[in-house]
Amino acid sequence: MMKFSKKCRYGLRALIDLAANSGNDHIVLGSIAERNGISPQYLEQVFASLRRAGLVKGIKGSQGGYRLNADPKEITVAAILEALDGSYQIEEEENSVDGHSHGISASIQELVIDQINGQLNQLLIGITLDDLRKKYLDYKEYGQDMYYI
Repeated sequence: MMKFSKKCRYGLRALIDLAANSGNDHIVLGSIAERNGISPQYLEQVFASLRRAGLVKGIKGSQGGYRLNADPKEITVAAILEALDGSYQIEEEENSVDGHSHGISASIQELVIDQINGQLNQLLIGITLDDLRKKYLDYKEYGQDMYYI
């Protein structure tokens, strides 16, 4: 089973929260942590990775906090996952020394792994932080008040 790491899940949650609540203001990590049930210490580690990747900008001091370093429409899920965990793609197939196994490995690489990685990359580049923010705001506005009979 392929899984997102805890760091990626928390990073996505925190960035959606930041995009939805910041506007042009800086948001203190403690408030993001509290709203999302994430340890502030762990969230600081997550934001250190996001800061290094240039996705967020931190300001120290009493008026400090974090804000996005780009428009949410320009930040892809692919960029977020790469900033937090490195490559999100399936590792390449190991090649064997003998010719028979090499052909099998090459077949698996080309028809399975390369195809999955290509589709995964296309999908994750196609979803932006703005898409996630909008979906969250729609849910926040409409999702909790919907009753089905």
